[in-house]
Amino acid sequence: MDDQHVATPPGLYTIRIKGRLGPTALSAFPSMVSELKGSETVLTGLLEDRSAVFGVLAQIEALGLELLELRKIRARPTSRESGDRPASHGA
Repeated sequence: MDDQHVATPPGLYTIRIKGRLGPTALSAFPSMVSELKGSETVLTGLLEDRSAVFGVLAQIEALGLELLELRKIRARPTSRESGDRPASHGA
């Protein structure tokens, strides 16, 4: 079976969780950077693929945390060539 159509490239994600997570809960997300924003905890980090995203979501559920938002952050193009003009073939 060809699973290429469901492959998810690595991406930067932010995850908002209700409440202020302490060190023990945060240790469940070693690849994520945490930031407190009011009464919420925001986790940000690179998730390698779709299963990594679902793994983090499963951890949140297993810990009984309330997920408020999961967002993939779009990476900014590194050059003006990405999408600004049609690709030219040949030089």
